[in-house]
Amino acid sequence: MTETNRIEYKRELSDGLEKEVVAFLNYREGGIIYIGIDKEGNTYGLPDADGDQLKIKDRLKNNIRPSALGLFDIVSEEREGKNILKIIVASDPEKPYYLKKYGMSEKGCFIRLGSAAEPMPQKMIDELFAKRTRNSISKIKAGRQDLSFSQLKIYYEESGHTLGKAFAKNLELLTEDGAFNYAGYLLADKNNTSIKVAKYSGKTRTDLIESNEYGHECLVKATKQVIDKIAVENRTNTKITAKERQQANLWNPIALREAIINAFVHNDYTNEITPKFEIFRDRIEITSSGGLPEGLSEQEFYEGFSVPRNKELMRIFKDLELVEQLGSGIPRILEHYGKESFKFSDNFLRMTFTAKETAVEEGGQIGGVMGGVIDETEALTKRQKEVLKLIAANTSITYNEIAEALSINESAVGKHIIAIKNKGLLVRQGDTRGYWEINLDKKL
Repeated sequence: MTETNRIEYKRELSDGLEKEVVAFLNYREGGIIYIGIDKEGNTYGLPDADGDQLKIKDRLKNNIRPSALGLFDIVSEEREGKNILKIIVASDPEKPYYLKKYGMSEKGCFIRLGSAAEPMPQKMIDELFAKRTRNSISKIKAGRQDLSFSQLKIYYEESGHTLGKAFAKNLELLTEDGAFNYAGYLLADKNNTSIKVAKYSGKTRTDLIESNEYGHECLVKATKQVIDKIAVENRTNTKITAKERQQANLWNPIALREAIINAFVHNDYTNEITPKFEIFRDRIEITSSGGLPEGLSEQEFYEGFSVPRNKELMRIFKDLELVEQLGSGIPRILEHYGKESFKFSDNFLRMTFTAKETAVEEGGQIGGVMGGVIDETEALTKRQKEVLKLIAANTSITYNEIAEALSINESAVGKHIIAIKNKGLLVRQGDTRGYWEINLDKKL
């Protein structure tokens, strides 16, 4: 392998790393830096990859301006039996990025040209600065300043992190004059952000049968609620053939989750329009505000080049492990759905996922009647109802599949299932290759 306009190799961690990162931040496609591989592509490895990873994060955090947090990932990989580091760098509208030590000058600004990081001409620096996105959620002052963040703190604690007293500054939830910005407003315990999930009985919007509203709270919580709601709607349909009983979800759960998170993270909130989720009989539509980021083509979008619209949200969603790594979401969706599922306009992006064609057993759709009965029971908590609905939709579902659908860990799934079993509503038939049986005689 050789270096390209998007790939840089370094045999070891050196003083020039920040320069290379700045060059990729200012390049319209971003790029990838491998540490532990020389210029000829030979793998040398790193004796202390974990230690180097911490050093890199600290250096990129403190030595580059504007803040690059949320715009880079550091991934540990093994190649030829040796440990290397992969730094994924995204582009961003807030160009030009520069070395803090030298400021916004030709000595501090760099751009990727071919396989090298070259000083940026002053004219280009001035032009980029003139175009810099000023109307972003980090620069807009929140309409109210009496904000609290107990929900966000809980999510961080659950992920093994602790938010200190300076968390608002560290997470870039403040404007330059120290007031809460719009990113902070979106992540606060209370706000006026409304997220709609609509369900229609047919293929058009003429017959609305269910309208759910989430939001008015921390955007992370609203995201998780929408994921849970649509996971329950993503029921398993059954087709009976002469030889076997075939089961499949209406939509691929991995792609669906990626699409929901993508809509939340990359939505343009500056116009106060929120993502919208609509469930039809034959499809699901997910619409977010904002078209393609400036300078990014559709082809580059499909190839996973990342230009985060809201780097503050991206950084927090990554901290909470809702986002795996930069640029991974769209390629994961494309593993299951074609490019025709995406439609761009000047102001919106719509993802449309067609439901799998299904034929159900005589007696109707599995989980339909039962799902309604489950909703009416007072013996189960809300989460236990969601677990039981997923089991009703797929009696062979695994703990891992339930955990993934509801965005909880497997141990939590186990506790919910034990509680449902103790109420006599659920029985396991057979071993790991068996199936679940719901006891309707208990009159859910």
